[in-house]
Amino acid sequence: MTQRGRRRRARRGRFGRRAFLAGAGCAALAGAAVLLGRGQTASASSVPPTDEAEPNAALPTGEWRAVWVSYLEWAGMDFSSEAAFRAGAAELMDNCLSIGLNTVIAQVRPFGDALYRSTLFPWSHLCTGVQGQDPGFDPLDVLITEAHSRGLSLEAWVNPYRLRSSAKMPPALAENNLANVHPEWVCAVGEGLYLNPAIPEAADYVVKGVAELVQNYAVDGVHFDDYFYPTTDAALDAAQFAASGAGDLAAWRRQNVTALVKAAHDAVKAADATLRFGVSPQGNPDNDIGQQYSDVKAWLAAEGENAVVDYLCPQIYWGCGYTLQSGSTRFAFENIVPEWLAMPRAASTALYFGLGAYRIGEGDGGANEDSRSQWCTGSALARQVERLHSLGAGGWALYRYDSLFRSARPELADAERAALAALTTA
Repeated sequence: MTQRGRRRRARRGRFGRRAFLAGAGCAALAGAAVLLGRGQTASASSVPPTDEAEPNAALPTGEWRAVWVSYLEWAGMDFSSEAAFRAGAAELMDNCLSIGLNTVIAQVRPFGDALYRSTLFPWSHLCTGVQGQDPGFDPLDVLITEAHSRGLSLEAWVNPYRLRSSAKMPPALAENNLANVHPEWVCAVGEGLYLNPAIPEAADYVVKGVAELVQNYAVDGVHFDDYFYPTTDAALDAAQFAASGAGDLAAWRRQNVTALVKAAHDAVKAADATLRFGVSPQGNPDNDIGQQYSDVKAWLAAEGENAVVDYLCPQIYWGCGYTLQSGSTRFAFENIVPEWLAMPRAASTALYFGLGAYRIGEGDGGANEDSRSQWCTGSALARQVERLHSLGAGGWALYRYDSLFRSARPELADAERAALAALTTA
């Protein structure tokens, strides 16, 4: 049973990880609480809880070293039984420890569904192949137990708005998916279905889902990805914009997104002030602000009762020397990281960087061979981590897990893992 009560009982044993999290940028309790009655609690695990492992003393204090584990990775996991899933989760956590990571960001709500017991969202199709079907055990409960028994932190990764990314993902929506329960909250963009960010009731529901997670499960934080407004098309929320009386569509949309993110942050803090709430926006701040309407610069600078996030982790998936067809090198790794670091930032807000593990051996789409070659020669991620150290960045996250441990180019993945392990355990 991975409930909040266990967090209280185990807090002394996990002091080392909590101290790490606080040193990495925990904000103080902020704003009004968004509360949700406890309702259904997490299921009892058939495996007794293990004693918490001591934190890895080799890890530098305060550096956040994470990996995103997405629905793409869950598709390769065995959900046929709790024992089978636990074996896979144990292997995943051991792999993370082997390269010196200390945090796993597990995607637990990818499509308005859940890899945990929820009274608000249907079971994810990733568990059984059918959205809404109970797998007979609680995957998130298993993940938390396996992470915490090894001294790893586990953050619950939520996609706030997306219900469907294509006609085949998920293949079919459950009757209690929000697309069926509240179609008036939903907008279609291409084959995708999304909650409309302009509808307050939809945003409130997302926040209730965050509150349910942190009240019922001993996660170490909640993490939003970069899917906010799904389009810049003015028709998406034209009715709501007209009714608002606002004069600037872009500014109004940014307010909508900030209201959701701020409320989610406050719901996390209401459950436990030591928990963390973060967002991984796109690496291009212009796109964040002007296309997805996520006001990342304002979020970084907000503090005290106005705090919106505990950290940002922009997705810097470009290589060193990355060059656009226009000749611009703005997004070369060595240029875009300092640009983010130069943004005004509250003392309570941390800034980390997402690195593109999925580009190992694949190139990064650069306009010249130099930008491609740094991803194809091995140890590219380790070189980026070294550069982040030299710039004083507070941490980093790797996307994707599969690229490091189930790679189509194992010789390059092996080189990356060895180089990362040498950096993180020396």
